[in-house]
Amino acid sequence: MPKRDPGPSVKDPELYEALRDEGDSKEKAARIANAAAASSRSSVGRKGGKAGDYDDWTVERLRERAAEIGIEGRSSMRKAELIEALRSH
Repeated sequence: MPKRDPGPSVKDPELYEALRDEGDSKEKAARIANAAAASSRSSVGRKGGKAGDYDDWTVERLRERAAEIGIEGRSSMRKAELIEALRSH
């Protein structure tokens, strides 16, 4: 399989690719790869667990977060649909 080009904003392409291969989202892989490049890799920890406790968020905040990560159709989604879209992104 050809390598994905993460673009110029990713500071550690090797780590980015490894994280994507593990199934992390593009956003999460880029965030971790850039944090690792900014400091030593050993100081960057990964949290496990849930994608977020979105059930306590307002619909307005969920839509804002969906806009930040580029989820399409968010304006017509109900709260449960927004939560599912955010968790599966």
